[in-house]
Amino acid sequence: MLKKDLILRNPLRLLGNERETILSPGGFGAILARAGVGKTSLMVQLALNSLLSSRNVLHISMNDPVKKVSLWYEEVFRHIAEKYQLAQMDQLWEAILPHRFIMTFKVEVFSVPKLEERLTDLTEQGIFFPNMIIIDGLPFTESAREMLQNLKQLALKHALHVWFSVRTHRHETVETDADGVPSAFQNVADLFEVLIGLQPEGEEIHVRVLKGGSSDRDHRGLQLDPATMLIMDIADKAAAV
Repeated sequence: MLKKDLILRNPLRLLGNERETILSPGGFGAILARAGVGKTSLMVQLALNSLLSSRNVLHISMNDPVKKVSLWYEEVFRHIAEKYQLAQMDQLWEAILPHRFIMTFKVEVFSVPKLEERLTDLTEQGIFFPNMIIIDGLPFTESAREMLQNLKQLALKHALHVWFSVRTHRHETVETDADGVPSAFQNVADLFEVLIGLQPEGEEIHVRVLKGGSSDRDHRGLQLDPATMLIMDIADKAAAV
């Protein structure tokens, strides 16, 4: 019951159907924000939400070593445990840990065939069978579209959904389309089911659903807590004041 209770309390459910994952098999989602705004923290929260549902998460980092990624998970989980005053924090952590696998790539050598080769190694040896992939730190250059199309085919083949972090730049907060999607990302936006933007406004970091997500997203408000970087519902924040 503890896992289910945490999932129901998690404001991430407002981004999609409470009974389903936000993305369908083969679906792409992305978190877009400038450096240091909270992309990795939100990615880890997405992963933890899946881990609590006993879904396997493969976390691929292009920038950080395995130990640093592990520390991200431990820190975010500790903040969640403190927020909800979990008495069985250690037991729950040990229960979800087998559902996570961290993999690192250097940006210059990453390719879809190399990823498929590593996936095959994991699955054929019975080591790990992912349901979700997180790719943190992949640069979205002008040539990224072909790679993303190939990656989508791989995701469909293995019934996976994939989340990406996308680094934007300050000038792109102005150069956006009608939905707020940065100009540099618009040539691949059609490949994504869900796009989430993190927008700093003073001391607040607003979570904007730019594409996809729940049908009532315009009636909800989400922010990142600047102290813990946990996602929170603005209505809950107002009620606590």
